[in-house]
Amino acid sequence: MQDKMKKGKVSRTFGKALIFIVFFFFAGCGSKDAEENGVEEIVLADDDAAEEEAGQDEASENNGEEQTDTAAQTVFVYVCGAVESPGVYELRADARVFEAISSAGGITEEAAPDAVNQARVIVDGEQIYVPTVEEAASQTAGVGETTGTKGTENVKVNINTAGKEELMTLTGIGEAKADDILKYREEHGSFGSIEELMQISGIKEGVFNKIKDDITI
Repeated sequence: MQDKMKKGKVSRTFGKALIFIVFFFFAGCGSKDAEENGVEEIVLADDDAAEEEAGQDEASENNGEEQTDTAAQTVFVYVCGAVESPGVYELRADARVFEAISSAGGITEEAAPDAVNQARVIVDGEQIYVPTVEEAASQTAGVGETTGTKGTENVKVNINTAGKEELMTLTGIGEAKADDILKYREEHGSFGSIEELMQISGIKEGVFNKIKDDITI
């Protein structure tokens, strides 16, 4: 009788132990799966954040390049004379004189548009001067008197309106001196006489004598 009771107790104890082991096994597996899933979610979250940050950096770089390109593609010119709104204007680097004049409100009724080469490409820092009909007529008359012709040959370079390229056609005027002339006009306005050119450093009497017959104001 006692042996049977002992065997019964052993059987119940063994059964409880087996149930506990099975429960612990499944509970442990569940925790492990949860931990693995948690790690995977964190890694994925980190990957998404890295991709988003990389995208923002690339966008910032592209924006910086676009701003630099834009800045490099614009120039400033001073439009004055017989225009509606004289002033300094920012235009595309490949813009033409007629576009600069248009930015200044167009020409006035007194303007002589034919006296300006409106198809010429503008140069950064230059002054674009539109003369009046009276000014243009006096310039043409001056050329005719000097050359002894109708004024259509040996046309003089107007140092108040000429751009860099036109100034460089004069004897002894290279790129540096042409830039100096444009800078002087920008700072002091139109030349009052052709002799005023000698106020510019580098253009002394020797250079002036070579070009005085080829220039006008």
